Amino acid sequence: MATKNILSCLILFAIGFVATAQNPNAKGDFWRHVRFGGGLGLGFTNGGFNGSISPSAIYQVTDNFAVGTSLSFNYAKFNDNKLLAYGGSVLTLLNPIDFVQFSVEFEELRVNRTLAAIPNDIKDDYWSPGLFLGLGYTDRNFTVGIRYDVLYDDQKSIYANAWTPFVRVYF
Repeated sequence: MATKNILSCLILFAIGFVATAQNPNAKGDFWRHVRFGGGLGLGFTNGGFNGSISPSAIYQVTDNFAVGTSLSFNYAKFNDNKLLAYGGSVLTLLNPIDFVQFSVEFEELRVNRTLAAIPNDIKDDYWSPGLFLGLGYTDRNFTVGIRYDVLYDDQKSIYANAWTPFVRVYF
């Protein structure tokens, strides 16, 4: 039930984000403060592949503070095991000084995984939430850093552990 409430909040946030953009009576120039970006990921191992894409948009509220939303799609295949994860997130970025960025991101992913087993494969479909607290070094449109998932579950998360590096690019 909590997952449905969280997903509803994500959808309402996205609708509000788009509705504000479509309001011709809104004060100021909304689109002048919107930046687009995201991430791409590719990984290859002996017998495995992982690919991800995460388009994102943020609204630059002030020079030091931004809020936004992101979509995520991830596909992985390791030997005969497969994973497909898709969903979205909301994020907040704070730059207390020019080159330091703090971030808070709530991500909700629908995970469909198939584990090869004999006599039949094991299929598992579930929602996986993540709440990431991040710290990064930023230079104009580019940020590199590390984030920690306070909701990390080693049985359900698609990430190898609670600590994950990140790269963000916004234009």
